[in-house]
Amino acid sequence: MTATDIWLLIAAAALVAMAGVLSASDAAINRVSRVSLEIYERQGRRGVEALRKVLADPARYVNVALFLRAIARISAVVLVAVVSLDVFAEAWQAVLVAVAVMVVIDYVVVGVAPRTLGRQHAARIALVTAPVVYRLATVLSPLTKLLILIGNALTPGKGFRDGPFASEAELRDLVDLAEERSLIEDDERQMIHSVFELGETLAREVMVPRTDMVFIERHKTLRQALSLGLRSGFSRIPVIGDNEDDVVGIVYLKDVAKRAFDHREAESTEKVESVMRKAFFVPDTRSADELLKDMQASRTHIAVVVDEYGGVAGLVTIEDILEEIVGEIADEYDAEQPPPMEHLPDGSLRVSARLHVDQLAETLDLDVDSEDFEDVETVGGMLAKFLGKVPIPGASVEVAGLQLCAESTIGRRNQVGTVLVTRLAEATPSQSEEPDDD
Repeated sequence: MTATDIWLLIAAAALVAMAGVLSASDAAINRVSRVSLEIYERQGRRGVEALRKVLADPARYVNVALFLRAIARISAVVLVAVVSLDVFAEAWQAVLVAVAVMVVIDYVVVGVAPRTLGRQHAARIALVTAPVVYRLATVLSPLTKLLILIGNALTPGKGFRDGPFASEAELRDLVDLAEERSLIEDDERQMIHSVFELGETLAREVMVPRTDMVFIERHKTLRQALSLGLRSGFSRIPVIGDNEDDVVGIVYLKDVAKRAFDHREAESTEKVESVMRKAFFVPDTRSADELLKDMQASRTHIAVVVDEYGGVAGLVTIEDILEEIVGEIADEYDAEQPPPMEHLPDGSLRVSARLHVDQLAETLDLDVDSEDFEDVETVGGMLAKFLGKVPIPGASVEVAGLQLCAESTIGRRNQVGTVLVTRLAEATPSQSEEPDDD
């Protein structure tokens, strides 16, 4: 081995060390959060300003670090291969030794060890290396951008403007890996994934459909609005004009109660339209994350969703959007899921609104082929069909020799959960009855 070979090996060792430092820097910078950065700033630690600039645009600096690390690793491999060709007589021996040595060194010295140190001592390494990375990026950033453009041009399909090195998919994989290693719980992993998916979720996917909405006409009195709110369980109810597509405002139960408390006579003399608030309309194609920002900015908890033809498609609340992230939200008024069917002492049945009509017909020996059972699948659906509107507690209908009466509500959306089914002495023509609002 000549003196030149020794210098080449020293250069290769220096390049490997450089690649290792860049790996440690990458791991450390990705480990530091913005909250930690504020703590370092209060402590007056050096390198905070450079680290702040790096964290403000991580893709730019990560690309430069990856570019320099690739140069260092490839150069080290070439130098070791040159020395091996000089030492060994056979070319295959030189190649085999160079590959074996560099695979071990690259995996341990450039991969495992520096990244482990970078995560263990993230604050110290990030603060030390951030100024260097920042200065290198200032010089080399145009070159890395050019190489990314070339890569995007050669790659079929749409490329990535900032390069594919820091993508949402990689972050999702990191979240899954963290859950596998018990660093976070499974429900936390699902919540993080839900946040990513929120931007791809449309308003029509989280809204309460029009068929499940409870409306009130603008000419109704405050007493009727108060009664409807208390019986339905909703504190905000859309107000309609000529029809259900003509939403003219939103009435808040608090406003009605305050007006009725301050002026007792207003309860029966004033109309709903006198206290209703302006409705907030959104298109059904609005993404859930943008809709959440809009509702926060406008300080409203409920929005009316309209379709492409201008008709009312449903309504959405902030709670509907939050449930996409944290799951079903229940409060102290929510009851447990009722049993599918319960026989009562007076001979009537308490059934779940989701009970299939075939099961009810089998229990009561009814003819499921009659017109009364067409186009419906559940007891709740049959109640809504003959009632002609969304059922609320107390609403009843007589059909197929039975009296169906909406009983309790379940869930945050206050949907009818149980229905009392009573067999009538004599079959009567189908008719419906809605409790008087006053």
